Amino acid sequence: MPDDDRDFIKRTNSVVEKLHGEPMTTEEIANNFALFGLQKRTAALEKFDTELRGEIDSSPHALRRRVQLMALRKKMGGVHEALRKARR
Repeated sequence: MPDDDRDFIKRTNSVVEKLHGEPMTTEEIANNFALFGLQKRTAALEKFDTELRGEIDSSPHALRRRVQLMALRKKMGGVHEALRKARR
């Protein structure tokens, strides 16, 4: 999906909503991230970091969305580090 201009949260919610009928909170996304294997978690974090490096506009919505994405990335990074320490 290289031409998909939605951010990580929007893409994830789109998939989850199609499967379960309702979107996930960022907390649920971070918790489900723990179910990924090591390589899949690493790849997801790398893609997420690439997305965060992209340019944003200065609209209030874009800035709020960026803050949400950064908070989710921090949670996911914490989950990943905890699992790595536990050798999982």
